[in-house]
Amino acid sequence: MIHSRTSRTLVAALLLGLASTTLHAQEAATADAAAPVVTGSSAAASSAPADIAPAAALTAASTESVDNPYGLDALWKGGDIVAKATLAILLIMSVGSWYVLFTKLWEQTRLNRQGQRASETFWSAGGVTEAIETLDAHSAYRYIARAGADATERHRGLHAHINLHEWTQVSIQRAIDAVQSRLQSGLAFLATVGSTAPFVGLFGTVWGIYHALTAIGIAGQASIDKVAGPVGEALIMTAIGLAVAVPAVLGYNWLVRRNKSALEQVRNFGSELHAVLLGAQASRPVEVPSPRRREQRAAAAA
Repeated sequence: MIHSRTSRTLVAALLLGLASTTLHAQEAATADAAAPVVTGSSAAASSAPADIAPAAALTAASTESVDNPYGLDALWKGGDIVAKATLAILLIMSVGSWYVLFTKLWEQTRLNRQGQRASETFWSAGGVTEAIETLDAHSAYRYIARAGADATERHRGLHAHINLHEWTQVSIQRAIDAVQSRLQSGLAFLATVGSTAPFVGLFGTVWGIYHALTAIGIAGQASIDKVAGPVGEALIMTAIGLAVAVPAVLGYNWLVRRNKSALEQVRNFGSELHAVLLGAQASRPVEVPSPRRREQRAAAAA
């Protein structure tokens, strides 16, 4: 009896243990089945911001490239009347400098062509009048030759008291000086722009920084985003001033050097023309005075 009861107790204990093990296994399986659902939802939730982040960054970048708060447009719209006047002055200086540079370059090129034509046709003519006609109507060399020829024709009256050599030389030199003055016109503007444009830009920078610091002081915020924008916009003025001054200085030096070469050819032409006119005047036949002229001279002598 005792053995049968003991065996029944053991069997019951075994059955109870098997039932407990089975229950734990079912609970574990239920937990494993539910786990992927929770993980998948959380992964989807976590991946959603990752997908949205690049799109948001792209939108912000495009907005920043389109609406730049620190560009020239913002400088013009945010500047006062003094800043806008400074920018307008720098713009006028720049346009004027390039206009003078191109016009003077064209005048020098045309003068060199006229000198080449004069050297080819002028000296091979039979006479002074024929030589002058071979030159272009608006040529500087024709103007100089005509001035010398007219001087020899007008050597009478009070001018007759001046030596013909000196009178012709003065007339030709006066014409050469007129050509030189025409070539040098406009170069003073380039020199002025080259020397003053950096200071005009610096004035705009100082004025812009003053207003930027005033606005920052009133706002009471001195963070880098509040300081960098206005100060950076003000410094653009200095860069614009230098961009205007550098071409003006380089163009001035270049044009002065080209003027020197062109005027050297003009002076050589004037010297040769002076010698030709004196030789032509000396080879003219001596005018025989009329009887009336002789009577006037005799009366003057008496």
